[in-house]
Amino acid sequence: MNNLILCGFMGSGKTAVGKALAAQYGMELIDTDSLIEKNENRTIAEIFANSGEPYFRGLETKLIKELATKKNLVISLGGGLAANRENHPYLKNLGKVILLDCGIEETLKRIEGDKTRPLTANGRQDIINRYNFRKPIYEEVADITVDSSADVQRTLNLIISLL
Repeated sequence: MNNLILCGFMGSGKTAVGKALAAQYGMELIDTDSLIEKNENRTIAEIFANSGEPYFRGLETKLIKELATKKNLVISLGGGLAANRENHPYLKNLGKVILLDCGIEETLKRIEGDKTRPLTANGRQDIINRYNFRKPIYEEVADITVDSSADVQRTLNLIISLL
């Protein structure tokens, strides 16, 4: 099977659904945020604080280019990776892009109090603005859009039915 790429805003369920999807199809799961943290030997929050967001975005693009030759992967993207249009050709070439979207209210519930996400530091309105800005960009690259507001199993079943 070609690669399956999960994109969407923070809290949309990419990691949890990615694990279930990889298990369902016997594929390897790559979480881009986790892999970048491993490669850099520091957390994303530390990368943002010490090297800045542009540096981090460069790491995302570099990683997605490196994955271009790999097959049989479920790739869970960090929320900003697919929001960067520069990455769209690489993503489309890499496999089927699945947008997970649980809506802004569910997103806010899911990420409330999560201090590990650097882009939540500026508060609720900034998160809403960022979601509204990114959503149409995600839609541009997505082959399939799935409502991920339900539990992981239901979201997985929706994806399977659409594949």
